Amino acid sequence: MDSLVDRIERAGLQCWPGLEVEWDGSWARRASGGYTHRANSVQPFDPSDDADLDRRIEEAALWHRTRGLQPVFRLTPQAPAKLRTALDVRGWTAADHSHVFAMPLDHHDPDSRVRLLSPLDSDFIRAQQRLQVYSDERTRRMSAVLAAITVPAHGIVLFQDGEPVASALMDIADGVVITGNVITHPEHRGKGFGLAMMRSGLAWAKAKGATLAALNVAADNTAGQALYRRLGYARRYDYEYRVLEGTP
Repeated sequence: MDSLVDRIERAGLQCWPGLEVEWDGSWARRASGGYTHRANSVQPFDPSDDADLDRRIEEAALWHRTRGLQPVFRLTPQAPAKLRTALDVRGWTAADHSHVFAMPLDHHDPDSRVRLLSPLDSDFIRAQQRLQVYSDERTRRMSAVLAAITVPAHGIVLFQDGEPVASALMDIADGVVITGNVITHPEHRGKGFGLAMMRSGLAWAKAKGATLAALNVAADNTAGQALYRRLGYARRYDYEYRVLEGTP
């Protein structure tokens, strides 16, 4: 088992927690009201844990359905090969192919335009809602996940002329700072705001003792990948989801 993958993925469990978590062997089932696939999926953590796949896949799907959720698996390099094959045979559709970028955490300079806020601070919630173009209901679901975070965390917001133009969430678990919900206003992209926002958050994480930085980025998000490479991140591994279509 790859120790880097395991370290990042287990940190991710703490940094982006499920509101409900149940383990089936090394498979973590998570449910969080439908906000993001990551927090509402089944994720294996041991490539050798492939016993009794038929029963476990059906039980995993039922577990999500009884919570009003679409059944989803998150498949990283830790997923058993036989599980991937079994899901394909059963018609689970591949979705949201993504990369994990990571880097040893070095020095970064903060920007005076950036505020570090509690994840539940109303200014951070409003910034995320505005920049992500979330409905009130989706914002409520996001806030419920943010409220479940127990590790050190900050909402990062860069303000320009009093308005939020770039934002992200950063959490630290086991020395790994995980960044998510990265967004820059479309009218302000390419101006260095995202870079300054990220550097400010990473400066905080370094001061808090984090030694490794990691994040997820969609495989087709070339602009985001370019930004992260400028910061020093490099692609380390990939993951994707398997989704069972139909009503929950």
